[in-house]
Amino acid sequence: MVIDKIALVLAIIGALNWGGVGLFGFDTVAFLCGGQMAALSRIIYALVGLAGLWCITMLFQRNEERRTHVA
Repeated sequence: MVIDKIALVLAIIGALNWGGVGLFGFDTVAFLCGGQMAALSRIIYALVGLAGLWCITMLFQRNEERRTHVA
């Protein structure tokens, strides 16, 4: 499904951002969007969080269901 791919991309972006924060103390989203409290940064953080929640549902999909959605 398209939403699964979008969620995975957003979750990967979030993971890379948190990796940058943890390893280098650098928040790429905040840097690009004008700080952690900027409206755009908060929207991106919220979308990444929602994507992470959506990815949890993917853990419980059966293999047959995944194959039927992949095209």
